[in-house]
Order: sequence, then structure tokens, then C-alpha cells
Amino acid sequence: MSNGISETNPDLRLSLPLIALFKGVVYADQGHDNWQNLLERQAAIADYVAQLGLELIVDEAEGYAFMRQRPGDEDADIELPRLMARRQLGYPVSLLLALLRKKLAEHDAGGGETRLVLSRAEIADLVRLFLPDSANEAKLIDRVGMDINKAVEMGFLRKLRGQDDQYEVRRILKAYVDAQWLSEFDARMGEYAAHAMED
Repeated sequence: MSNGISETNPDLRLSLPLIALFKGVVYADQGHDNWQNLLERQAAIADYVAQLGLELIVDEAEGYAFMRQRPGDEDADIELPRLMARRQLGYPVSLLLALLRKKLAEHDAGGGETRLVLSRAEIADLVRLFLPDSANEAKLIDRVGMDINKAVEMGFLRKLRGQDDQYEVRRILKAYVDAQWLSEFDARMGEYAAHAMED
């Protein structure tokens, strides 16, 4: 038993990472055994989830893996129902994710520390420019706090243990807000600013 799972029961070595993937994103830094099992059985897992109309995405360099719905096959006789739900994001959460992704790109370009950690106040400062002017600072912090909680719930931010109001920006954000989307960021920010003025 090299990693806590019996070598005589290979089904568990496939089942455990599969179950973790169905629950959400699997990170290399959270459960080394699960990550190793996932990497060792990546082809088998990809084949299995493909039968369900899903695609396995593994980024070893960034240390995460997740599943997403495969695009529909126009030649297929039967179109499989969606297994992975789509999330419609409102303006404030979309804005927050875009700003966090831009900050992550800047952080990566600067080199140094691999993790990007921001305080709640730093996140509020990022968003402040794109929200309607408000003299009520507490109301702004509450509003941003709700968006931060949503980003935590979605797995894009992780609250640091024992450090109030400190959040790690999870690298999975790069998979959802990709380079092409980021290249259009400035144009989108103009749209977001205009939208904020309407509110």
C-alpha cells in the first residue's frame, strides 16, 4: 500500500479521482494521492467521462483538473443532455472575475511568488472604478463581499485559514477566463463602465 489505496483494488484508484472530479475541480495541492491517481489514470478517466459527453481538462503545470461539457457533435444521431450545468453570471460577478484574471496575469508576468493573495479591501479597490459612485463605503464593501463569496463558492477564490479577509486567487480562473477573452478586456471594461453608469 504505497499511497493508502490497496494495489489489489485498482477500481478504487479510478473511482476516487472520478468522484472528486464530479464534485468539482481537483487540485494538486489538495490531496496528493487523488492527484497522482488522476494523473496515472488520466486516459482511462478521459475515456470514461467521454461516454457521458464530458471532456477531462488537466493542467499539470498549474496543478488542477476539471470536467466540462463537450461541444455537441453535429454528426451524432442522438444529442446527449447536458450533465454540467451552465452558470449565468450577473454583471458584478463577471466584472470581479475579469478583474481577478487580469490581476493574475499581471502577477504572473511579474514573476516571484506563485500564489496571488489579495485582501478583501484590495479586491474592493479593483472593483470600485466600475461601480456607481457611492458615498456609503460600508455598502460598497458589503456588495463586493457578496461577489467575493460567490467567487469562493464557484472555486475561483479560496479564503485563507486563520487570515481574515485574505483570499488566494485560484489558478483555475485561467481556464474559464482565457487569454482570448482577456485580450478583449479593455473593450469589455468600457462596456462595464457604461453599464455601471446606467445602474
